[in-house]
Amino acid sequence: MKVAIMQPYLFPYLGYWQLINAVDVFIVYDNIQFTKSGWFHRNNFLLNGKKKLFSLPIKKNVNTLSVNERYLAENTEKQMTKILAQIKNGYQNAPYFKKVFPIVEEIFMYKEDNLFRYIYHSIKKICNYLNIDTKIIISSTLDIDHSLKSQEKVIAINKHMKSKIYINSIGGRSLYDNERFKNENLELLFLESELPEYSQHSTEFIPYLSIIDIMMFNSKEEISNMLEKYTLVGN
Repeated sequence: MKVAIMQPYLFPYLGYWQLINAVDVFIVYDNIQFTKSGWFHRNNFLLNGKKKLFSLPIKKNVNTLSVNERYLAENTEKQMTKILAQIKNGYQNAPYFKKVFPIVEEIFMYKEDNLFRYIYHSIKKICNYLNIDTKIIISSTLDIDHSLKSQEKVIAINKHMKSKIYINSIGGRSLYDNERFKNENLELLFLESELPEYSQHSTEFIPYLSIIDIMMFNSKEEISNMLEKYTLVGN
């Protein structure tokens, strides 16, 4: 069994979906600390040929809370409507706008104020659109020692799942000790994404945008091919 574990991100870039698609089980952390500088609640899309950042309004609270303890700010509908108007303006002439915008709109206007549940819903909706059928499990539902941190928590989750292969994104390569995984009979691999260029409105291709951008400019079949464009490497 191949397992991946990641934080919950809102409309993340292609590599996130490649990772979900590459494994049998995808564990999404809900009991991990929220950081304002992270990508839990924000991302970039294309507007007037430039990268545009959007952020969900988050209710103020202490910084030590986990993602599943954070909530969207009250009366967010006005802000969500504004973001959707910007996305509509940016993509209304994109070839798959009519198919994709209703999905994006439903995700933004989802009636849930808990941040984790809101993001989790978005992940499931996009997986459904992209025909990704990987099993997704919420980390806090697993019977492990949740006080463990970093690498030790990852190993505990893999042992609980009886997995043989753990795949992480290439950006986390420096966080793991290959020998430690070998001692637990776990193969440690990293997914190195190929991010193919595709036609956008602008003449110069802008990479690393939200999955919204890829969905707007590419067919499901084209995205399915993109999901397979990666390399698995050791540590």
